[in-house]
Amino acid sequence: MPSVGIVSTFPPTACGLATFAAALAQGLETVGVSDIGVVRCDSEGTSTSDHRVVGSITNGDHESIAEAAAVLNTFDCVVLQHEYGIFGGHDGDDVLRLLDRIDVPVITTLHTIPLQPSSHQRKVLEGVTARSDRSVTMTMAARERLLSHYSVHPHGVTTIPHGATLPPPVAPPSPRNPTVLTWGLLGPGKGIEWVIDALAAVSDVVPPIRYVIAGRTHPKVAARDGEAYRESLMERARRHGVADRVIFDETYRSVPELLELVCSSHAVVLPYDSSDQITSGVLVDAVAAGVPVISTMFPHSVELLRSGAGVLVPHKDPTAIADALRMVITRPNVAAAMRSVAAELAPLHSWPSVAKRYTELALDLTQSSPVSIGRSA
Repeated sequence: MPSVGIVSTFPPTACGLATFAAALAQGLETVGVSDIGVVRCDSEGTSTSDHRVVGSITNGDHESIAEAAAVLNTFDCVVLQHEYGIFGGHDGDDVLRLLDRIDVPVITTLHTIPLQPSSHQRKVLEGVTARSDRSVTMTMAARERLLSHYSVHPHGVTTIPHGATLPPPVAPPSPRNPTVLTWGLLGPGKGIEWVIDALAAVSDVVPPIRYVIAGRTHPKVAARDGEAYRESLMERARRHGVADRVIFDETYRSVPELLELVCSSHAVVLPYDSSDQITSGVLVDAVAAGVPVISTMFPHSVELLRSGAGVLVPHKDPTAIADALRMVITRPNVAAAMRSVAAELAPLHSWPSVAKRYTELALDLTQSSPVSIGRSA
């Protein structure tokens, strides 16, 4: 097995990218990759005792970029997670300095592909793909967007799905206490207010539906606005007379504990305002857990839920969300059908399955010629 260097944010940093990278590292170990090193993109100056962390990049510190590249060149292959906000420079263009110094094959996972990028965002993303031996998109919608809106060679792009931790088989939750769940870091744009509005519209459902909102406020949102968004949601719930059925849960949970929470829910709601999201880890986790999903229509949800694992609703539409809640909660046959479809999809998204795809790609690149299709000579 090739040795793999990973470039990403990484725990204890609290963000989806860090969670993704940690799960991918664990998956690589599961499929037999014994030599894994992580270079953390760390803008917060946090420390970690994780033995896999072999270096760090500090935003704006070009010396740390050179040091990181030297460490990464000791591995057979590098897997870089790309998101504009995790690297220093304008639109994170310091990532190009890093890639210019890496001599071994590079696989870059693209987490954001703007539909309407600025000219500089386009330059950065095209620069990243040109300096990568393979670029990975996690959905076909993302691949199509990349190839139709950016100057990228199609043979340099591979699609590997977002991974998920599969829970052990569990029975569906009891209908005596119907609960729907939204989880993740809170902030404007999450669309939680529309679910609170919808909850008021299904007050006639018996037993009454509870809505659990699990997660703390996003650190950057908290630094800028404090708890204004959460407080506005609490006030909205009071105004609608559903405050007793809206539960805010800021508890930190390990992966097994989060899976237990997800599996105890009758549905997961993704009410996001954005119509541009090409990848959602929460969506994949919910489907992999076999829980019916109610989601607004963004590229990843449309692609994954058209299989029948959930129901799609328009953005900012409490009436549609209420209709979906009523259907999933009061019609057990509908929920059971969604769970059945999700169970068929889940194995494709298990982290070992996803990590195996990355390993096969790394093997292919390390055994091929020094300059691959994706990277400019």
